Amino acid sequence: MQNLAAVKSARGRFVERKTMAMLNTPLESSGTLIYSAPSRLEKYTLLPTAESLVLEQDRLTIEYKNRKQRRTLLLRDYPVIWIFVESIRSTLAGDLATLTRFYRIILEGADDKWRLVLTPLEASMQSVVKTITIGGSHNRVRTIEIIEAEGDRSLMTISEETP
Repeated sequence: MQNLAAVKSARGRFVERKTMAMLNTPLESSGTLIYSAPSRLEKYTLLPTAESLVLEQDRLTIEYKNRKQRRTLLLRDYPVIWIFVESIRSTLAGDLATLTRFYRIILEGADDKWRLVLTPLEASMQSVVKTITIGGSHNRVRTIEIIEAEGDRSLMTISEETP
């Protein structure tokens, strides 16, 4: 967690595959992630459609480019979204105190290949997400896997962008 906390900014490309029981093939999206410590996280999806999620402190702004729609949410008004957001943001910030507030935590592996398994403590979150597993190497997050309560799964793979 100390190594993660030392990172002040990071940028990477992502590919996310979501497997759903109701679909024959996984949904795939890709784009860019930008993190600025301690509380700004940006996700710009380029494919299949352009959209952005920008998290700044306690506000989440969602924009759908093709529909020209923009919506800002205060996380305190959406507890399940807030708890989910903190799994990623608090991991990137190396904020163990916040993670333990919302999740039971299991850390496995070594510095060069670690895995953080987060199990929600709140009943409202447990009804949506079974586990969130974040994998990485040294001070970089490489994968985020979400197993939903109903069995659907998403896996995001993150690679560093080259300048």
